[in-house]
Amino acid sequence: MKVENKLRPNAKQMAGFLLGDTKTIIHMVNLLKFKNKAEYKDGRQTDLTGEEAYQIYGKEVQEHLRKVGGKMIFSGEVSRLVLGEVEELWDWVAVAEYPNKKAMRSMIMDKEYQKSEEHRSAGLAGQLNLETRPHQ
Repeated sequence: MKVENKLRPNAKQMAGFLLGDTKTIIHMVNLLKFKNKAEYKDGRQTDLTGEEAYQIYGKEVQEHLRKVGGKMIFSGEVSRLVLGEVEELWDWVAVAEYPNKKAMRSMIMDKEYQKSEEHRSAGLAGQLNLETRPHQ
C-alpha cells in the first residue's frame, strides 16, 4: 500500500467531494505530519515549530467549525503503532464533524477561514484525510 501525505486534494479527489450524498453528517479523520519548523508562504521569520503553527490553526478552526454547524470531536498525539506497518507515523490525529459536505466546503471557502489556514499550511508537512460517515 502506497501512503503519501499531501497538503491539498488532487483534482479527482476534489471533484468527487460533492458527488453523491451531500446531506449526511460526515466525520473527517485527519492524520497529521508536522514540519520541524513552520514555513509561512509570505516568508515571515518565525521561531514556531510546525506543531506550534498548527496549534494556532487548531484553536482558530474551532470557531470556523462552529459557524457551519460543525465541531471538533477529537485531537491527540500519536504515541505508537499498535497494529500494522507504516514507514513513519503521523504526529497527530484529529477528527472533525460537519453537518454535511456542503458545510465543510462552505467553511474552507470562507475568507476568514483562509486566513487561519495559513498556519495549517505553515505547520504541516502533509496529511491524509479520511471522509467517514456514521452507519445507518
